[in-house]
Amino acid sequence: MTPPSIPARPSLLGVFAHPDDEALLAGGVLAQHAASGADTAVVTATWASGSHRADELADALRVLGAGEPRMLGYADHRIPESAPGRLRLCDVPVDELVEVLVGHIRAVRPQILITHDAYGQLTGRPDHVRTHQAVTLAFHAAGLEHRCPDAGAPWQPAALYAAATHPHSGVGELGALLERVGKKVLSVPDHHVTVTVDVSGHLEQKWAAILAHRGEVARERPLPGILARLPEGDRNQIIQTEHFTRLTPGPTKGDPAQLII
Repeated sequence: MTPPSIPARPSLLGVFAHPDDEALLAGGVLAQHAASGADTAVVTATWASGSHRADELADALRVLGAGEPRMLGYADHRIPESAPGRLRLCDVPVDELVEVLVGHIRAVRPQILITHDAYGQLTGRPDHVRTHQAVTLAFHAAGLEHRCPDAGAPWQPAALYAAATHPHSGVGELGALLERVGKKVLSVPDHHVTVTVDVSGHLEQKWAAILAHRGEVARERPLPGILARLPEGDRNQIIQTEHFTRLTPGPTKGDPAQLII
């Protein structure tokens, strides 16, 4: 009897604030893990199922091999109509967010959990910061049987990573592009970044996933629209590298959750 094959990379769950964050911040890593046979999934905190952005998200996840959308359906802090009748993500009690996220973590049972950094990425968006806060708490709560007992059997991921924590030296032309449209550029000291991943082998998938967010591509100020208006070589230079900061101890010898590609 042939033993079952073991995925070359650990199972992975990304939790992001908005549709398109998954493609922009970790699309290459998601595609690489899926291609290796590892289970991958994405939870998206804002926008309602049935909205145009939900359809775009489904298309992007299909390209990346990351399953069906898992949408929490809260409102974007700037766009109330993104989820009519629902609270803005920034206004949701953190305990509510933690319990919902614990349910997804226990259902997916990932070895690695990826989310936003504590600063809200380069532009410091409040929804990114709120997602980071809730995911950090949910990461620890998911493994405790006395926390969220109705959310499934306990499951403790091995590692938590913050995605796209750009080091000062790695911002490059992207910083200037964001500043031109009036956005912040919040990079971090280089030593804060623990893993830098070259995703050039899956660049076509990553770019296709970004393009799937058609509404954002059509606009000039969002990052997908900015990237779409660049020459291909300049764009590839920006999106072919993904930066991560490991937020949990490690890696240790034999650690199954090293985000090394």
